[in-house]
Amino acid sequence: MADRSRPHFSRTGNRRAVVVGAGSFGTAVAALLAKGGVRTTLQARTVEQAQRIVEARENAAYLPGIRLPDELQIDNVDAGLRGFDLVFLAVPSRGLDEVIAALPQRGLSGRAAVITLAKGLVPPEGRLPSALLRELLGAERVGVVGGPAHAREMITEGAAFVAASENGELAATLARVFTGAGIVCEQSNDPTGVELAGAAKNAAALASGATEAQGLNAAGAAAGHIFAEVWRYAEAQGGRAESMIGLAGTGDLVATALAPGSRNRRAGELLAAGVPADQIPIQIGQAVESLDLVPLLARALERSGLDAPVTSGLARLISGDLPLTDWVALVRTTVPPRARFRSGRPGFWARLRARWR
Repeated sequence: MADRSRPHFSRTGNRRAVVVGAGSFGTAVAALLAKGGVRTTLQARTVEQAQRIVEARENAAYLPGIRLPDELQIDNVDAGLRGFDLVFLAVPSRGLDEVIAALPQRGLSGRAAVITLAKGLVPPEGRLPSALLRELLGAERVGVVGGPAHAREMITEGAAFVAASENGELAATLARVFTGAGIVCEQSNDPTGVELAGAAKNAAALASGATEAQGLNAAGAAAGHIFAEVWRYAEAQGGRAESMIGLAGTGDLVATALAPGSRNRRAGELLAAGVPADQIPIQIGQAVESLDLVPLLARALERSGLDAPVTSGLARLISGDLPLTDWVALVRTTVPPRARFRSGRPGFWARLRARWR
């Protein structure tokens, strides 16, 4: 059984961090941490990938043209996790369960914190990454990072993060670390809400990309329907509305839907063009989490007894079981559940009208 000790955080200058996963986002986070004064190592998937990054001082495959800080150490995952205080998991949700299960065998310190950067659900059951981490390590050692953070722009222009943990000390530590790297960082004690906000925005961005050619109204309706359906699921899981509304949810959705290089938006466009889902990551050149995420979300919503016709329809579009024209028709004709009206004392204008009747 894993050690569930409460993590201890030293001063920023003495802290050691590792980012597991050298895709575009993991590379950008590692570069920012190093620039912010944290002794940071980026662990690539293979020895060959690590060597290419070392020789070029850039990740040409995923973040070309961005020189990595000289302070950033590069290694591969076989080096293990011994001696690190903060462990960031920047790997796709598919296979994340295996990465999490192997953490103790890789030398994870009993007082280290593990922070997931994934914005998806873990197959086959569609569980949140933080839930798997909490079972292994306890809630005190688990963190989540969300928010609008396009990888290249993070380094050149900045970004806005949300650092969430049930451990307030860990959330504050992450906020200090990222603030020191020039990133605006909000603190939160709602990791479930932050994670599901990121999942909602990925699914909604895919939906908007899949319907954009049919008009902006259709694209907006598709994104809005899916975001609302996942929102209801997040509330049922204990997530809070402010996590969905704020930086991790609508803020990240706007950034993803507008970004020309957004993988999820582009995946939706290719899906609408008739490209099979299993060929889309090959064309884009990177994993596209929303393609795995949406079917998992649809099943999770169904298991929870929530009505989610648009999310379910998007899952069927991904699998090839629903034609695009039927998907668009579903988006245009679905009527969401009635909004919940607040009961209680009426507002100022209602009271004033009642007084003069």
